[in-house]
Amino acid sequence: MKLYNKEKYNDLGLDTKAPSSGYRALNKDGTFNVHKENVSFFEGMNIFHSLVSMSWLQFLLVLALGYFTINLVFASLYLLIGTEHLTGIYGTTKLDQFIEAFFFSAQTITTLGYGQIAPLNLAANIVAASESLLGLLLFALATGLMYGRFSKPVASIKYSSIAVIAPYKEINGFMFRVVNPKKNQLLEVEVNVNLSLKRANSDLRDFYSLELERSKVVFFPTMWTIVHPVSSESPIYGFNQQNLIEKEAEFIVVIKAFDESFSQSVYSRSSYKANEIKWGAKFTYLAKRDDTGLSIDVGRIDDTFEIDLNQ
Repeated sequence: MKLYNKEKYNDLGLDTKAPSSGYRALNKDGTFNVHKENVSFFEGMNIFHSLVSMSWLQFLLVLALGYFTINLVFASLYLLIGTEHLTGIYGTTKLDQFIEAFFFSAQTITTLGYGQIAPLNLAANIVAASESLLGLLLFALATGLMYGRFSKPVASIKYSSIAVIAPYKEINGFMFRVVNPKKNQLLEVEVNVNLSLKRANSDLRDFYSLELERSKVVFFPTMWTIVHPVSSESPIYGFNQQNLIEKEAEFIVVIKAFDESFSQSVYSRSSYKANEIKWGAKFTYLAKRDDTGLSIDVGRIDDTFEIDLNQ
């Protein structure tokens, strides 16, 4: 097995010491496998990031829950002041009065105001005025968050769930595929692939920047198979699948592109562990040409077929 003699990186910012066997530095979804301890709630809190990063379903549920909770609080305040200080309350039981106060709160916080119920004394007017002001601020905040979510540039690049070791020219190559499934156009797409290998008889690991067949494309309308030629200059030259597993190999991928829709640079990350690499397999060609142009079956991005490796 030939040792890689080019200069290696001691660290990518991911720490050279692997905490445990099978450790993965970068998750498949691009998040870092790092957990911070002894951080207070307020130190680690980033409400804006959480609200713009969570799924749309979670975000809408948070808005609905917040809206419902605020109306519950103000309905309770109106009930505490006394429903006799609100004109138009006709409920005879506490539950009926609470329900009417709840919907009055909903009308007040949205500044809708049907006019059926209105405050009569100073305390009720103060609560209603405060709720109206709070409603204006919260709806402005919710609108800003909605805009932030829509305008947040995201590189929605889809990666093949597996990588392959396949014949490449007279040698073999490490390959994986990426595609942009969205309709937005990505330009000047650059990819950087780094390899993490555990040192022999040590819990330390080294990082290598891998040379690629092509590290940049100007346009990205189709699939792109990214290839690292496993030449004599490669850090995995002479390796087999078991060697990669023993070395706890992790291929860390970072893609940078210019998103034409947002006129901003966007980034995408993913990684491949040794057990996510198929040896002696090649990706199936998925492009089809017809009278309308070129079509790509994105759903078959993982399709492969067996092939003999070059010796």
